Amino acid sequence: MFKHLALAVTLAIAPLSTFAAQFVEGKHYTQISNKMVPSEPKVTEFFSFYCHNCFNMETKYIPEIKAGLDKQVTFDTKHVDFMNSDIGTEVMRALAVIHTFDNQEALKVAMFGAIQGEGNDSGHDHSAPGHEHAPEINSRDDIKKVFAKFDIDGAKYDALADSPETEKKLSLWRQQQVMFRIQSVPTFIVNDKYAINMNEMRTLDDLVNVMNYLALKK
Repeated sequence: MFKHLALAVTLAIAPLSTFAAQFVEGKHYTQISNKMVPSEPKVTEFFSFYCHNCFNMETKYIPEIKAGLDKQVTFDTKHVDFMNSDIGTEVMRALAVIHTFDNQEALKVAMFGAIQGEGNDSGHDHSAPGHEHAPEINSRDDIKKVFAKFDIDGAKYDALADSPETEKKLSLWRQQQVMFRIQSVPTFIVNDKYAINMNEMRTLDDLVNVMNYLALKK
């Protein structure tokens, strides 16, 4: 991902007119719905805690992406349901619970670490040949152990995980996964209307600029 990206990335936000000339529908992005542009422009990342590239995106690129977005553009995350299993649903619930806390980034990294193997914060390549790990998440009790490290007790976790708000979120995420034709992760959807073609993003600047262009596109 971003193989041609220099180690030091300087984000430069160009005028929207420049973006319009640079990005082509059908190549750099695809319109996936006919919805009106929302009053609050937004970028949504669909990802999975089981995805190695999603972990790399979370730790290496998401901070830069957020810093480069126009101040009008909000950033949201949603978990896909590719597994269609009990534990897959519990992991989705975990993200919904994370959304209720201020230390979301730390909690997400902890979940990545527990699912993909300890040492995720070391920056090694989890997709490397021969890489093995022992997942720690096989039940809700395992997930609660991760949250307990952040002083979130089991009773509080259960209350949030089983709340009507969480059920609504999971239902919406599943509906949008189908509606937006999410087939791989990470996938970025802008304004619930445009899907970015990650294969055409050569640098982080490309990704941030197309996000801003599409989010503020009238």
